[in-house]
Amino acid sequence: MDTKKKLESDLKQAMRANDAVAKRTIRMALTAIKLAEIDKGGDLDEGATLAILQKEIKGRRETIADAQKANRPDMVAAAEEEISFLEQYLPRQLSPQELDDLARAAVTEAGATTPADMGKVMKILLPRTLGRATGDQVSQAVRKFLQAG
Repeated sequence: MDTKKKLESDLKQAMRANDAVAKRTIRMALTAIKLAEIDKGGDLDEGATLAILQKEIKGRRETIADAQKANRPDMVAAAEEEISFLEQYLPRQLSPQELDDLARAAVTEAGATTPADMGKVMKILLPRTLGRATGDQVSQAVRKFLQAG
């Protein structure tokens, strides 16, 4: 079952169970997915759906940082609950070593030698890491190899 259908199914279960956190979190994720589908003019593939979930998690991490500055532990707790809930829909995240190995292989495959070649490497590597690492993590790994070389 693809992630969007799983989210829709889980929303129904959350409504039956009256699980406020699950209902709120799934509704926000489905809304983001539907908006992206409207922008695209069609259904999203699995990779794009996972990217939206990662974006939702990133937004909640930013909320946590802002809430900590504002001394709002209630908002921090709510955002942390939502993050842990959303993470169950993502595939297993890559370890730093696995990401480095993939980045090294992509740098070699692209024949990249300088930071100016980063775009070529990212074009190869991003589809391989979709949903398993954030774009920031991927670019840091690639940058590490291109600066070392």
